[in-house]
Amino acid sequence: MGGHRVAPSNPVIPSMQLIKPDWPAPHKIHALITTREGGTSQRPFDGFNLADHVGDDPKAVSENRECLRAILPSEPKWLKQVHGNVVAQVDKLDQPVEADASVAFRDGVVCAVLTADCLPVLFCDLKGSRVAAAHAGWRGLAAGVLESSVSAMQCNPADIMAWLGPAIGPQAFEVGEEVREAFVSDLPVATEAFMGVRPGKWLADIYELARLRLARAGVSQVFGGGYCTYTDAERFYSYRRDKTTGRIASLIWIQGGDPA
Repeated sequence: MGGHRVAPSNPVIPSMQLIKPDWPAPHKIHALITTREGGTSQRPFDGFNLADHVGDDPKAVSENRECLRAILPSEPKWLKQVHGNVVAQVDKLDQPVEADASVAFRDGVVCAVLTADCLPVLFCDLKGSRVAAAHAGWRGLAAGVLESSVSAMQCNPADIMAWLGPAIGPQAFEVGEEVREAFVSDLPVATEAFMGVRPGKWLADIYELARLRLARAGVSQVFGGGYCTYTDAERFYSYRRDKTTGRIASLIWIQGGDPA
């Protein structure tokens, strides 16, 4: 779960600290997750905030995105995330659309989601011919954004692998009965992902919920998990912890393959 530093092309911008997924993806699949380390954003967005909708200085966000863009094959396909289950096909998309996941089949097209406690999930197939990225807060997760992402990849779910990125950990994610019911009513085995702490309140394991739903969708090769954005304030933003805060990005693309 470590990271490595990447020096930006603009020496004025502090270097980024990136996380590389720990999964056996095909060599053509490239993925990275940013952290809050580096960048030019000031408090409370310090430092490498990539979201342009949270109240940060637009110039700082632009500089941070420029720094990120310098190490990518193309501009990320940013989305207008709404905690739903819509998946955008972004191979030829020019403008952000309202969706919480994206899928791409072409070489060099970068799928991206922004998070600050919600679960980012990256997908690829075993051939390295398609990728997807999903933003899975509890609402989107319960609404089926992961299942929609699997379907949008248009291949056998058994040939898909997923990586669970940094999200709020199971010891910090306290939810009410309505959240538990939203999952358990749809998938009874989801009771395993909740631990009661007091009447009407539960600790939810969003990683386990994702694994259970992916398993039902036919995806058994699931990696990652184990982070906690709420407790790791040095590396991650957390909406629940800070309310006004930035966002990290989880990105995935194909590079070195043939366009679909």
